[in-house]
Order: sequence, then structure tokens, then C-alpha cells
Amino acid sequence: MSSAGATEERRGIARRLFTGPRRLARWLGSAMPKGLFVRSLIIIIAPIVILQSVVAYVFLERHWQLVTRRLSSAVSADIAALIDIYDTYPQPNNAEDLVRIAVERLGLDIEFMPGTELPQPGPKPFFSILDEVLSDEIRKQVGRPFWIDTVGRSNVLEIRIKLDDDTVMRVFARRSLAYASNSHIFLIWMLGTSLVLVTIAVLFQINQIRPILRLADAAESFGKGREVDFRPRGAREVRRAGVAFLEMKRRIERAMEQRTTMLNGVSHDLRTILTRFRLSLALMADDPDIEDLRKDVDEMERMLEAYLAFARGDTGEQAAPTDIRAILESLRADYARQGREVTIGASGDMTVTVRPFAFQRLVGNLVANAVRYGTRVSIAATRLPRWLAITVDDDGPGIPPELREEAFKAFVRLDSARNVDDGGTGLGLAIARDIARSHGGNVILSDSPMGGLRATIRVPV
Repeated sequence: MSSAGATEERRGIARRLFTGPRRLARWLGSAMPKGLFVRSLIIIIAPIVILQSVVAYVFLERHWQLVTRRLSSAVSADIAALIDIYDTYPQPNNAEDLVRIAVERLGLDIEFMPGTELPQPGPKPFFSILDEVLSDEIRKQVGRPFWIDTVGRSNVLEIRIKLDDDTVMRVFARRSLAYASNSHIFLIWMLGTSLVLVTIAVLFQINQIRPILRLADAAESFGKGREVDFRPRGAREVRRAGVAFLEMKRRIERAMEQRTTMLNGVSHDLRTILTRFRLSLALMADDPDIEDLRKDVDEMERMLEAYLAFARGDTGEQAAPTDIRAILESLRADYARQGREVTIGASGDMTVTVRPFAFQRLVGNLVANAVRYGTRVSIAATRLPRWLAITVDDDGPGIPPELREEAFKAFVRLDSARNVDDGGTGLGLAIARDIARSHGGNVILSDSPMGGLRATIRVPV
């Protein structure tokens, strides 16, 4: 095999070796919760659970096993002593005396059963420290055939031992004599402390997450053009992010204010020049050439207003609760006076916090394009739990799917253009999408059920 083939084979083996861990990592990434609150709780609670589990294992398996072994050793020693007395002093009343001594002094209930065999061994418990430890101690200290039952009666242990004279000695002992039965106390303490720690962790995490949520709400409100009342709070890192957000907000507002001031100045100067043109043309005698110049001045003024509106973006207006149904009715009435029929359908509460005049311009631009290129226009508004959706449908020629995003670019005029506003500047759809995005939403073009174009407005409520 060549060196290149060997290298490729090694690469294939390495890829196969790393495929499993990568799949496991992807599965863990998809299974993990996405929220910061839940992830933080897991980071805090997981070590607590692991620590409690390790402590419980060590305590139960080590400490309690030692205590149980010592208790079981004491019970086994008592049983061995009773057997030794029974074998050493075989008197007629010996058995009765041993029963009395066992009850009064040792807390054991014994019975001698002559001519009895040991029961068949039963199944061993799956997990029982007592069964294992007590069997070992009886085997070491008594050294005779035996049978024990640590499962049948929960509070009593039954032990049967085969004696030399074909007699079986049956012993009943309280479980507490051979087993440390206070495990419930430990479990209660463990669960209680875990509950206290988890409660503290949850309260702490809520207090830490709340400033982050407030910062996110402030950023979302600012993105929608709404008034923001925010003060940095929380941990040092969160405060630092809040201060950075406020500084960014001030810079954006300062830049927008400077741009608005500059545009107002430019608009004033240009309008002054256009006014001079109008006055000069008004003083001239009527002439076909003069009429053409007046039309050119009017066109220049309309284009100037469109350019300034696009550049300004209606930034000076504040958002306020607005009845969208009233805006749609106003548009329908305007086109009705022009002899154009526009049907309207609205469902749900139509009061949404937007910039009223900007939003009216947004819907107005889309309706104007639909009226320009279609004979029938339909507007439908729906209030969803998180969104306001408005669709404008027409039966016009539409726009090919591959050119719909191009139609939103400023100053772009397609061959079958529908983004041409009254001034012919190619800014109708550009202004509409800019206003929608300034509210945190968007405008999307698609095929209309009426055969033309559908413009869908989606803004958060």
C-alpha cells in the first residue's frame, strides 16, 4: 500500500473514531434547555445532586455497613452464647431457662424445635446490607447450618440454627438489634437540605436573570421605536452591558438627531430655491415651454419630499397606542373619493403601539402600489398573540419571485416595477420596509390569491 493510501486510511479511521463523540455532543446540545435560567439552575443543582449521591453512597455503604456489622456481631454472639450454654449444660429445664434469659436479658425470643429440619433457602434480597452482614457473622461465630429471613416480617428477623441433637433453635429478634434502622432520618435531612439549597438557588437565579430580561426588553422596545425607561441593575457584568446599551442608545439618537437636523437644513435650502423658481415662472408670460418648466419644478418638489422622507425615516415621531382599523378605514375612504374600491377586513383588537403617521405611510405606500397596478384591492388585518399581520392583495401583473427582494432596494425600478410611488422615485416599497423594520417587523411579497401580488406586513404587538 502506498503512503498516500495509508494516510487516507488513517484519516478514515480517525473520522470514524470521532463520529460517535460528535454525535453525542450534538445530541446533548439539542437536549439541553436553551434558557439561561434553566441552564444556570442545572449548573447549581447538578453538583448538589452528585454530592448528595456520593455522600449517601459513602455513608450508607461504609458507615452504616460498619454499624450494622457491629450490631449483627453482637446478636450473633448472643445466639452463639445461648447455643454454648444449651450444649454445655443439658439439663431438663435448661431450655426453659434459656428462653427466659433470652427474653429478659438479651431481647431475643427463642424456641427449640426437636426433630425439625431447616427450611429450603429462599431467594436472596437484591440489595440488603443486613442479610449479607448477618449471614457472615452467624457463619463465623456460630459455625452451624442456619437459615435466616430478613424480608418476611419488616420489624422482626427470624433465624434458625441446626443444633447437634437434631434440634432446630428458632430465634426472633427485633430488626433494630442488628441493623441501623434510622436511614429515614438521614434521607429527610438530605432531602430537606437539598430543598433549601434549591430554593435559595432558584431565588438567586431569578434575581440574577431579571436584570438581563429588563435589558432585553429595553433593547427590543428601542428597536421598535418606543420610549425606553431603563436603569442598569444586577451583577457587575450585567450593569456593564446595560451601560453599554445606554451609551449605544445615546449615540444612535445623537446620530439620528444630527441627520434630521442636516436634512431639515437641506430641505429648507432646497425649498427656498424651488420657491424662487416658482416666483420667477409666475412672473413670466404663459407659454408652453413655461408650463413644462412648472411641471418640472413640481416633479422636483415631489422627488425632494420623497427622498427626504426616506432618509429621515420618520424618526422624530413617538410610538403610541393606535387604532389600525381607523387607519385602514381612512385609506378606504380616500380611495373611495377617487372612485377606486378597496375592501377591508379586520378581526380582533386592532389597537397596537406604533408610530401612527409612519405606520399610515407604510400601509399607504403598499395600497397605492396595489391601486396603481390592480383593479381590485383587498386589505385584511389580523391581531395574533404576538404579531399584527396586514395583507394587501391585488389582481395586477405582480412581480416575478426572483425580483421581489430587488424591488425593496432604494431607487431600483424594475421593468414590471411596482415600487414606483407618486413621485416616480422608486422608493415606495423601500420606505415601507424601512418603516416596518423600524417597528421590529418586516414586509414580505408573495403571490396573491386574487392573481396579482400580496404584500404582508408583520409587526410585533
